[in-house]
Amino acid sequence: MRFSLIVIFFLMWQCTVWTQTSRFVLGEILSLRSKTPIVNAKISLEGLMVSSRSDDNGKFMLSVPDAGEYILFIEAAEYTVKRLPISIANESLDLGTLFVEQDLQIEQSDNLISLSDSELLDDEVSSNSSGLLRATRDLFLNRAAFDFGQAFFRVRGYDSQNGTVLLNGIAMNKFYDGRPQWNNWGGMNDVTRNQQFTNGLEASDYTFGGFLGNTNIDTRPSGLRPGTRLSTSYSNRTYAGRLMATYTSGMKKNGLAYSVSGSRRWAKQGYIDGTLYDAFSLFGAVEYQINEQHSLNATALWASNRRGRSSAITEEVFELVGKKYNPYWGEQDGKIRNSRERKITEPIFMFNHYFNSEKFSLNTGMAYQFGTNSRSRLGYYNAPNPDPTYYRYLPSFYINSPVGANFISANTAKEGFLNSPQMDWSQIYTANSNGQAAYVLYDDVADDTQIGANMVGNLILTDRFLMDFGLTYKNSSSKNYAIINDLFDADFHTDIDPFSETLNDRNGSVEKIEGEIFNYKYRMGADQFESFVQFRYNKEKWSAFIAGRYMITNYQREGLFSNDRYPDNSLGKGGPVGFNTYGIKSGFTYKVTERHWLSAHGSYMKKPPVLQNVFINPRENNRIVPNIQSEINSTLDLNYYLRLPKLTGRLTGFYTRFQNTTDVNFFFVDAGVGSDFVQEVLTGLDKLHMGTELGLEYQLSSAVKLTAVAAVGKYVYASNPNVAINFDTAGREEDLINLEGTVDLGLANIKDYKLAQGPQQAYAIGVEYRDPKYWWVGATTNYLANNYTNISTITRTQSFYVDPETNQPFLDATEENVSQILNQKPLDNFYLLNLVGGKSWLKKGKYISVFASVNNLFDAVYRTGGYEQSRNGNYGQFKQDNLSGTPSFAPKYWYGYGRTYFLNLAYSF
Repeated sequence: MRFSLIVIFFLMWQCTVWTQTSRFVLGEILSLRSKTPIVNAKISLEGLMVSSRSDDNGKFMLSVPDAGEYILFIEAAEYTVKRLPISIANESLDLGTLFVEQDLQIEQSDNLISLSDSELLDDEVSSNSSGLLRATRDLFLNRAAFDFGQAFFRVRGYDSQNGTVLLNGIAMNKFYDGRPQWNNWGGMNDVTRNQQFTNGLEASDYTFGGFLGNTNIDTRPSGLRPGTRLSTSYSNRTYAGRLMATYTSGMKKNGLAYSVSGSRRWAKQGYIDGTLYDAFSLFGAVEYQINEQHSLNATALWASNRRGRSSAITEEVFELVGKKYNPYWGEQDGKIRNSRERKITEPIFMFNHYFNSEKFSLNTGMAYQFGTNSRSRLGYYNAPNPDPTYYRYLPSFYINSPVGANFISANTAKEGFLNSPQMDWSQIYTANSNGQAAYVLYDDVADDTQIGANMVGNLILTDRFLMDFGLTYKNSSSKNYAIINDLFDADFHTDIDPFSETLNDRNGSVEKIEGEIFNYKYRMGADQFESFVQFRYNKEKWSAFIAGRYMITNYQREGLFSNDRYPDNSLGKGGPVGFNTYGIKSGFTYKVTERHWLSAHGSYMKKPPVLQNVFINPRENNRIVPNIQSEINSTLDLNYYLRLPKLTGRLTGFYTRFQNTTDVNFFFVDAGVGSDFVQEVLTGLDKLHMGTELGLEYQLSSAVKLTAVAAVGKYVYASNPNVAINFDTAGREEDLINLEGTVDLGLANIKDYKLAQGPQQAYAIGVEYRDPKYWWVGATTNYLANNYTNISTITRTQSFYVDPETNQPFLDATEENVSQILNQKPLDNFYLLNLVGGKSWLKKGKYISVFASVNNLFDAVYRTGGYEQSRNGNYGQFKQDNLSGTPSFAPKYWYGYGRTYFLNLAYSF
């Protein structure tokens, strides 16, 4: 590490003496409609890793390493990309004034945000990669975000933890799951549009990054459009209405610029029944330009989001009540009350110093974030399960009975469910009328505090040779606990684990009241230091880069409750867990001609496991996954780019392997080794992602554009991981369990099973008409296929063959029979037709725009994903439950939105 720092500073010093004959492209960029300068536009040469930015007057100067033919790229927030063929001789080229057009589709980003905010998949929506791609100009990635995203398509099957989202150069990905928390800047569309996106393994100015790509959101007011913008939206998706107001001062003569923004979003319920939405956002940023080289920027973001959650349902429930059904809510005093709400309020405060000179730029920043992420849940204790879809309340329970089908009782259950399909709050109050609570509404809370600091430098060593480097430090402290929200008129709750009848808090009161912490309480600490260095080299016909990263990550749990299950391992600090990891990536681009070029990228990374996969059950104890190791990720992609006057496109092939990953899951199991609520730990898990991507755009005329996109992937498990389940309570076979409550089930036979990473095939054909009078309309037809549910690994272990009554294998549990009933079937393939359009007016400096979209025009019914239940943990139970064709523990599915609309009206002045 010391050597790396010495090399960096040595090269910084050397850059002052390395010189070379320079050629420059100069020009001025103005808006075509308003004739005003475009500030902070990115100017680059396609295929080369050199770029520049326009100043406050719209002027730019770009250094060019070699004479030759190039395509100049001009990119600016809220404007369409301009491509301009240029020829550079042995002298500078002044292009004069260049005009760029307003992007009539800019409001489509609001359309995407309404999808990213969806809770269709609850936690799983955060793993969707669409939100990361907002800033991309790539046709394929644009389709993936705006059209495929509604079906929770993941680019290359990657989880969003494989991409990095930065605010002013500081990474916002969370320690817990490695994913960015989109809600932290939700509703701030106007002030987060200034984004720089790098696709996949391409070289980034800001970070080493991940496989999926990197997005840096720049909040400096100097990069935002000056003036006032008011907008309102109406939709039937996640929220019903939205109001937003933004003002940006522009850079004043005294060097000050500021921007403020606020928004409000709401819905009594969204597209899914019972999913209320209540959110507001506030933003403020002040920038001070000390001189031409130095500027300071202070930013504050505060987004509060409260929403009702929804549940996956079995096909049986879907057939009874439809795709909008949500069992989590019921009416109380004539109002919708959802038992499962999620509330996120995590303000962010940032301070950055920027230094820019002709050869060197440096961004130094600090960030402080705190706040709460909570989820409510209805607990029940020695009382009936309040979930209307509990398996004992449905017809299948009586049809699949081991003593024989009872169709009369099944029909009675069906009628009872249809007459009362929602949660009955009045019964819950009645059950709590005896003083001690049978039902408790509580919140699982994570109170987080995180600080971060970074330094990112970009250095032009010569006209051909560039260097980027960065140092980042993050520290997080998270207090996790359950707090009683509502006792439903009961006097107290007895804080005893219902499975084992043991104390949750040995040192506290057994009787807990509203507002008190119960069940569990612990603190999780994490810190990380990361450094990266990157070198880029440009020639006329080719360019290349190489980058390296070194990272030190530490985790530690501190128990704040002592419980009876783990009296010696629940209270106090556990041992620290540390990971020293590194990564290297490289890329090469070769220009066959100015219209055709090839590129290749490769990477090998060792990554620390995310926090949620390090500790087996942090609510209970300090135990760490045995022999946990760093993950190994490697990838390669090959790309062909086509840039003809009317036809442009990209064809990509990729191969990625995730090795030695760990996965921790929680569920109730009834298997040959016992019945209990368990933690399942998978180790030695490999995954393989490979496939192709294609995006083509043809300019049929000046007004009509045709597009075609295709993604064909193969995402599978590439190993048979080891499976261990951990019991905390009684009800298991004691002779199979070790002293720490773990049963090692051996290997799960899941190699070559498909991953549940969204559709593995996706195709789209689109047409767009753009009228000279500033209105446009477009249509895209999409076909998505090869989507799979998440498999239950415990049913693929040898324990599945064991009869718990005899502790011997079932006689008919042959490999053939087991393979047949566990055969993985894809979800249905489906078509979606999406329409978008808009119109804008410019009147005396006032800008008015209207955007509208209709997704899934023909109201197609489709499943976006799902998971197999693990309750039937042995062959006998599984076979019995599936005899009727309507199993009680069938896979649960999430269903996509039907026909939805989004309308936005904006007024700028």
